[in-house]
Amino acid sequence: MMNGDTAFFDTMAEKNSATRSGSCIVCKGSRMLCGKSRCPLMIKFYSQHKTMKLIDAKDIEGCSPPAVFVGRFGYPKVEIGPLIPPMFGDTSLMDKPEFWIGKSIDEIVDFRFNLVRGKYRIDARNFKEGGRIVDNVQELALTERPLEVEALFTQKPRGRVILDDEIQPFGPSAKMEKMTIGNPKFERNLERSFYDTDMRAVEAVLSAYRNGTLISEIQKAFAVGTMGVEKNRRFVPTRWSITAVDDMIGKDLLKTTKHNNTIDEFRIYPWEQLDNRWCILLMPCSWRYELIEAWYPNTTWNQGGHGIEIISDHEFYEGRTEYAQIGGCYYAARMAVNELLMREKRQAGAVIFREAHSGYVMPVGVWNVRENVRAALKTRPKKYESMEAALQHVERVMEIPRKTWIANSGILKDWFTQRRLDDFVQSP
Repeated sequence: MMNGDTAFFDTMAEKNSATRSGSCIVCKGSRMLCGKSRCPLMIKFYSQHKTMKLIDAKDIEGCSPPAVFVGRFGYPKVEIGPLIPPMFGDTSLMDKPEFWIGKSIDEIVDFRFNLVRGKYRIDARNFKEGGRIVDNVQELALTERPLEVEALFTQKPRGRVILDDEIQPFGPSAKMEKMTIGNPKFERNLERSFYDTDMRAVEAVLSAYRNGTLISEIQKAFAVGTMGVEKNRRFVPTRWSITAVDDMIGKDLLKTTKHNNTIDEFRIYPWEQLDNRWCILLMPCSWRYELIEAWYPNTTWNQGGHGIEIISDHEFYEGRTEYAQIGGCYYAARMAVNELLMREKRQAGAVIFREAHSGYVMPVGVWNVRENVRAALKTRPKKYESMEAALQHVERVMEIPRKTWIANSGILKDWFTQRRLDDFVQSP
């Protein structure tokens, strides 16, 4: 699963870099040659510029939200470390995407670019040889509230622009020689799984989730090797841990929701945020699921395009065996849909339509999909008696016509071409 994820996004990053390089050097953030309404590089620059004034030193201290990061390049030899803002007080919002709905791109970038990343190289599979810094990173990931952290770097932290739709952006970075933290108070569910070295990692994730721990907190704990049977514990790159946790929780919810009675109507949940437009269609049938993303020209993953790029992945009742080419978003949205079905004790088919318009100037992480689908599904849906009426609503909300969605959908094409039991049952 993880190798497919890495290969997909490496390819996308190379493509994105190639299409940007020519126009950006001519534009310099002022002529908008890429067609965007605002330059994503300049948004990052201004945010970093504010931070750089506060970190003009090799020794940085502040209250971490708490936040940590585990890299993936060179795995299993990876760089780990804290994310530290050069400020004290309540910084918790900087690393809690569950509370970012309604925030602007600028606000989110400011949250993240205030976080300075320390980098310390370890062997992810033999991390206990990494010494006290490894212990500190683990303790920080388990901590419930912002914690004072001080880091000594080999040089003044500097930043480079990274566009990645899997992880939240972060600020400047540098190799770290030393790290000290205050007195941590562990989140109780994460603390329990940390000390229970006989509990499997899946059980630890699900136990924490069921007992109310935020998914973003579980993902951090999973990434730093604090879950699972003692001999199997290892550090996991942050981008992998995000998808792994969403996948585990989603699959566990499906064990129940797939056996519930189906909903009685077609539902549409429209939603819009960060110039992403959503329509979530729930259907009165057995479980099936699809995420369809339409990237408009001049958005992150369609920089040089002249038309709309559409990508989709789906599964039927039996699930899927291959990693979704659409990436971590697929598993985040699937988990969110099943949270609703679990609350209602129902089963349904789901198709999620997403249009990423040109105002979505830079990616902000998989949380954007998870939390927006969650938010949409907390609204009151429009209910219809037929697929035709439901798709008419989709067409009113979205710019892309219905026939294009159907042409790019495995679930909808199956719906219109395969006969079902209901087709043979006559109404009284």
